[in-house]
Amino acid sequence: MVDIPLKCHCGQVRGIAHNVTPQNGIRAMCYCDDCQAFATYFKQDVTVLDEHGGTDIFQMTPSQIKFTEGGDQLRCVRLKKKGLYRWYTNCCNTPVGNTIGAGFAFIGVIHSIMDDEGERDQNLGPIRAFVQGDYAKEGLPAERYNKGFPFFTTLRVFWKLIIWRLQGKHKPSPFFDKDGKAVSKPVVMDRA
Repeated sequence: MVDIPLKCHCGQVRGIAHNVTPQNGIRAMCYCDDCQAFATYFKQDVTVLDEHGGTDIFQMTPSQIKFTEGGDQLRCVRLKKKGLYRWYTNCCNTPVGNTIGAGFAFIGVIHSIMDDEGERDQNLGPIRAFVQGDYAKEGLPAERYNKGFPFFTTLRVFWKLIIWRLQGKHKPSPFFDKDGKAVSKPVVMDRA
């Protein structure tokens, strides 16, 4: 297990992702248009998206995340009223991750907040799933293409969600207070 430092681009927001192993999470590359819109909206497409429009995400539990500095800089947007909570830092617009809601023991941490460049493959293991390939930019290699979510990846995510919830790993969460409210009021983004 390793503790991965978290740091926004300007360094105001810092923290730790505790007890991370390739086995206790799921590393995925998401090519969906929502992830691309999120990165582009905050002018972070160069730092977040790969050459095919993919976002490198590690799915883990909110209880593993602790912000030690600048937690008050966390902000949240949603692409639609009932969409994912997409977290970023107000200071420099660094994408942090995606959550489903307070009751779910899940956050998809975006690589841009992880301060482990050069050690990421060792810390998180290889990318296990490539998802939403229909939205990828031209030139996506055939072995990375999946129309939606691969069946076994979907099963693994659901299994993890159930186990993590039963283990109570949705709390504590730096993203939701004890009453289940987002620590920053979500703003619904204008898709235009």
